[in-house]
Amino acid sequence: MDGAHGAALQLQQLLPTSSANPAREASFSYKENLIGALLAIFGHLVVSIALNLQKYCHIRLAGSKDPRAYFKTKTWWLGLFLMLLGELGVFASYAFAPLSLIVPLSAVSVIASAIIGIIFIKEKWKPKDFLRRYILSFVGCGLAIVGTYLLVTFAPNSHEKMTGDNIIRHLLVEIILFCLLLYFYKERSANNIVVILLLVALLGSMTVVTVKAVAGMLVLSIQGNLQLDYPIFYVMVVCMVATAVYQAAFLGQASQMYDSSLIASVGYILSTTVAITAGAVFYLDFLGQDVLHVCMFALGCLIAFLGVFLITRNRKKAIPFEPYISMDAMPGMQNMHDKGMTVQPDLKASFSYGALENNDNISEIYAPATLPVMQEEHGSRNASGVPYRVLEHTKKE
Repeated sequence: MDGAHGAALQLQQLLPTSSANPAREASFSYKENLIGALLAIFGHLVVSIALNLQKYCHIRLAGSKDPRAYFKTKTWWLGLFLMLLGELGVFASYAFAPLSLIVPLSAVSVIASAIIGIIFIKEKWKPKDFLRRYILSFVGCGLAIVGTYLLVTFAPNSHEKMTGDNIIRHLLVEIILFCLLLYFYKERSANNIVVILLLVALLGSMTVVTVKAVAGMLVLSIQGNLQLDYPIFYVMVVCMVATAVYQAAFLGQASQMYDSSLIASVGYILSTTVAITAGAVFYLDFLGQDVLHVCMFALGCLIAFLGVFLITRNRKKAIPFEPYISMDAMPGMQNMHDKGMTVQPDLKASFSYGALENNDNISEIYAPATLPVMQEEHGSRNASGVPYRVLEHTKKE
């Protein structure tokens, strides 16, 4: 009983005691909200830059003859350092601001990814084509920025009370809902994207709660009130890691069945809704807030949702795999009638079956499937001068 009481007191210490001066307390809360929001925005922005740097590293290595592995390049390590720095900023933001403010600010990473993706594009567009192609991204970025501003301005100016009772009730409700959804997903084969991403959102909400608890305990320890002696600190750390791992696993399953842009938009909406609902119900984030502040905060959420939806909807879909193609229809692909003329292959071309290889050291060419050799009207029938080994093909009269 003493241990449970100590754990509850320990979690309750994550909040400063109420001041006798309401104006001073409100000013202090607004300052903390601003610090937490700036840390979250900085963290999401840096993480987005880091991911794009690592992606750029992989693309550059794939398009060159550099034999080095990706982890031996400076660009990849710079991306990893920036990612750790950004995650540290997001982690620290939970110690200053409420969940209902920090979670919706993940829209910053979507905005940054859209802008950085456009900057890194190598293709040249005319102004009209560029606007026609990226008009939704620009509109979505503008809406997401407006929504983020409203979220920061009208966020609840009070920290959630991280008491043991609140955390236990919150986790119990989410565990029950998670088990019900997991039953429908596994036993009833409910592979709907909403079901999968609700599982991800519930796990993400548990991760956020444990992250905030761990971050608050670390802040108290730095201030001199050591919290590392309490077992609940290590329980929270284990829960934080486990929920993050399973969250990534469910996201991987969703990415195998649905488009990534749909996952990004629906996942952001569901995770933000779950986090705000949990903050309002279990931690009374909006208690004492006037109706105008609550309505403007909800409006900011809706505008941010719409902005993220427009940004992700404009992403270019991947070209599906085409198993049956014509050899001479591929741009940059050389056939036996080209008389040794070499053309740089087009990286955007589809995969091919039975492609001819310029390698005299291989005694036999193995291919997944063979294609019949078609006679071309404009080509020469003398292929003896072509330095290629051609798959044997017999024609029955």
